[in-house]
Amino acid sequence: MSKWFSGRADSCLSEILQKSLMQMVFRACALFFGALSVLCCGLGAPASISPQPMRNVVWIIVDDLGWRDIGVAGSLFYETPNIDRLAAAGMLFTQFNTASPVCSPTRASFMTGKHPARVNITNWIGGQQAGMLLQGDYSHQLSLDEVTPGEAFKEAGYTTAYMGKWHLGAGDYLPDAQGFDITVAVNDAGQPTTYLYPYHRDTPSIWDVPGLGDGIDGEYLTDRLTDEAIVFLRDHASGPFILVLSHYSVHTPLEAKESLSAKYETKASALPPNPEAFVSEGTLAISKTRQDHAVYAGMIESTDDSVGRVLDALDELGIAEETAVILVSDNGGLSTLPPGRTNIPTSTLPLRAGKGWLYEGGIRGPLIIAWPGVTGIGGAPSINDVPTTSMDLYPTLLAIAGLPPRPDQHLDGLSLVPLLRGGDALEREALFWHFPHYHGSGNRPSGAVRLGDLKLVEWFEDGRTELYDLKTDPGETNDIAKRDSSETARLRDMLARWRVSVDASMPMVNPDWEGR
Repeated sequence: MSKWFSGRADSCLSEILQKSLMQMVFRACALFFGALSVLCCGLGAPASISPQPMRNVVWIIVDDLGWRDIGVAGSLFYETPNIDRLAAAGMLFTQFNTASPVCSPTRASFMTGKHPARVNITNWIGGQQAGMLLQGDYSHQLSLDEVTPGEAFKEAGYTTAYMGKWHLGAGDYLPDAQGFDITVAVNDAGQPTTYLYPYHRDTPSIWDVPGLGDGIDGEYLTDRLTDEAIVFLRDHASGPFILVLSHYSVHTPLEAKESLSAKYETKASALPPNPEAFVSEGTLAISKTRQDHAVYAGMIESTDDSVGRVLDALDELGIAEETAVILVSDNGGLSTLPPGRTNIPTSTLPLRAGKGWLYEGGIRGPLIIAWPGVTGIGGAPSINDVPTTSMDLYPTLLAIAGLPPRPDQHLDGLSLVPLLRGGDALEREALFWHFPHYHGSGNRPSGAVRLGDLKLVEWFEDGRTELYDLKTDPGETNDIAKRDSSETARLRDMLARWRVSVDASMPMVNPDWEGR
């Protein structure tokens, strides 16, 4: 019997999504998947919750995957049966927050356990934009002084592999300089030139994906990375190993297999009319209101197929029970762009905005951790509502593998093991975000802090603040900053003091701004 449960829940989701509270979506879907898993596959994981250190770790990073882009989180349009069965064997974190609304800073937090502002990687590497303000200075590579999970696991005798998107520096700053023994298809930028073999155009570009020149016409990048991952698993099945499979998908360029695009075009054509396809984010941007993009859906299905193939390979090799599997995104889904740009891939509703913004749609994403013998007991996914962040993965991976913590390294992260073992809290006062940049999504330089259910957003151009109660208003539609002025002042002061503590780079007045 496979460790990885199977099953789908399309029939239940339409009713669930009529309910207003997001947690009802997560919990109802999770219960359905768990029940169906048991019916289909018999008993779930062993009844014991005594954690056994994992001999192996597979860490799957999906680029730009939105919080609701998977079935178990409520998507009705995208089909993710394999990610859903991973959730049935794991814990689904419903309030996982990425450290940044864009890729490079969050990836820096993955690899350091530190806040991006502390390591001064606060923008996507290569991003340059100015407006009323000149963006804060930031580093374009991860310092070699940082001890990455690759180095930590390698020191412990693990074989370490990194495949796919890195986006933390080029040349001497690629993952092979940061503790990873084996690297595959790591380019100098944050997306591929194309997802189709030979993964480049006629003119050489930093976007070209190297090292895959032996492919065949029609080969799809997501499939090829999965092929490479499975070769690694077969070659190193005796362990111990850590494999980071960092997909370029579902980041732009929007390219899917033709057969999958056609499948979802048919599915989209059957949807009812949607007269309000977009909602305004002030005058700066619009957000998509429905998941119906056929090409993006095809990209998600290919990514889901990849997850299934990896899980199947672990089963076939007989190492599933000694391998922890983590799936995570690096920021919110790309649902928000300036007015006029309507080819928007996804929707994050009922959350506000998307990638590039510090509203929940830009910083909330999927996180699933499957730890055999601890999660998925009885075939049901565990649902955890505690706010967590991407810095937490570093100490969590060490703990799952039975390796000693490195508190001086991952000093902004907390191990999630207490939550995985059934706890309901972490010893953390607040979560912070710092994005002193403009972004192509329409966002402006900003910062944010979350204390309990209260979240404050500060706009650096004019110093304006907004305050939201995420418990009653997860869509951040009701600004209570003026009503609760004392809380607003308290959180604003907390955010300012935190910026000083991490030496956060701030934007400066732009003397050439045309609006002056």
